[in-house]
Amino acid sequence: MLELLTGLWHETGFMYVTWQMLVMWVVVGVLFYLAVKKEFEPLLLVPIAFGALLANLPSRGLTNKNAAEVAAPITGTVLYSFATMGDEVKLEGGVRLHRPEFVGDRMDEAELEHVLSDMGGLLYVIRPDSIAEGTEIKPIAGELNGQPIQLQTRDYFVWADAAGLVCGQDISAPGTKVYKGEVLLDMHSEGFGGLFDFFYKGISNEIFPPLIFLGVGALTDFGPLIANPITLLLGGAAQFGVFATFFGAIWIFGFTSHQAAAIGIIGGADGPTSIFLSNKLAPELLAPIAVAAYSYMALVPVIQPPIMRALTTMKERKIRMQKLRDVSKLEKLVFAIVVAILCILVVPDASALIAMLMLGNFLRECGVTERLVKAAQNEIINIVTIFLGASVGITMTADRFLKTETLGILAMGIVAFSVSTAAGIIMAKFFNFFLKNKINPLIGSAGVSAVPMAARVSQVEGQKADPRNFLLMHAMGPNVAGVIGTAVAAGFFIATLGH
Repeated sequence: MLELLTGLWHETGFMYVTWQMLVMWVVVGVLFYLAVKKEFEPLLLVPIAFGALLANLPSRGLTNKNAAEVAAPITGTVLYSFATMGDEVKLEGGVRLHRPEFVGDRMDEAELEHVLSDMGGLLYVIRPDSIAEGTEIKPIAGELNGQPIQLQTRDYFVWADAAGLVCGQDISAPGTKVYKGEVLLDMHSEGFGGLFDFFYKGISNEIFPPLIFLGVGALTDFGPLIANPITLLLGGAAQFGVFATFFGAIWIFGFTSHQAAAIGIIGGADGPTSIFLSNKLAPELLAPIAVAAYSYMALVPVIQPPIMRALTTMKERKIRMQKLRDVSKLEKLVFAIVVAILCILVVPDASALIAMLMLGNFLRECGVTERLVKAAQNEIINIVTIFLGASVGITMTADRFLKTETLGILAMGIVAFSVSTAAGIIMAKFFNFFLKNKINPLIGSAGVSAVPMAARVSQVEGQKADPRNFLLMHAMGPNVAGVIGTAVAAGFFIATLGH
């Protein structure tokens, strides 16, 4: 009887619950509170929170991956190899334990000892050929199977993503030179992939963010931007927060250039772009970056007004702008095509985002694809939003999220967002030195691409100063320009850092 009860106990997940999981349950509770009670971006925060809850339960079969090729994550030299032909790779108890992909300068000797004592799918250790300038390299000594092991804080761990049998090995000997993306070994899967493994392919294969952009394009009127082209520069000015945070994350917090770029894009207040760029450059930071991006988007009505009031006078807030001219259908169609061509020529790496944004907008404005427009505005964007949020949430495991760097990301995210808001306002004030028809500086804050929430905040603040002042359509110009600007900034980072 005792053996039966013991066996039943081991079949449950209770023995796998850790205190870190319990802490994450509290984090999940906070996200649910913000989404349900406060209604802060509930369409994304609810799926993200539920996915995070599932990520911190000892589930089986939910996130299993199909074993396949294992590729080198970096160009370098193999230091240690722990897999040979015919080896059976197990993941403890069927529970997927998320491991760090690399040692990094945050891991000390005690942590290394813990990792090596419970390898659970560690296949290789690779030392990269090159590292970011200024990165501090520290030696770390440990022991594996009674033998000393010498590593450095720049070395990469290559883990198995799924249980399986090593059925083909291209790289085996320590000292072998490998190149990023080169196949190290093949594994034969013991079981079928889990539900969320298939969902997550929408992020890893860069499907979900462009589909969200398709819906955004179908929902967005570019007429205000076309009618007042100078507002394009206000959207561009808001990207200052992205680049200021990029340098700050490197110089102040010591993030790598790839990680800093992914963090800085939070300043654009564009969740899909943040996810798209993080997946490209810093997948290990995807969860905190996505949560920060969507949280700050939801907090636009809280964060922006104090900055707007601090940087403008009552007289400036009362400025009434001239009525926008009517924009023809032809102008809108030509705009969508021209922007797609120019942006893709300038930053080809942003092609997926820009192309889908302008496709959605062209469908909206051409007037002959009503069914497709409705699908993009409703069914497609709603379905993708559920899967995108849940897929992001499932990455929020305790070992990834409960780190000091997460607090750094949240701090830099709010800085990025605030600087972007301020830069747009200051740029509008600067233009007023030269323009006969003045711009209300409040619309500069809408340069962040939280469409249309940021434009509504400009409208609300303007009416507090003058109840008869209507800024919404004027603010939509920099607002939609911010969407384009953030996508271009992401393409720039990918072009300069991702190859």
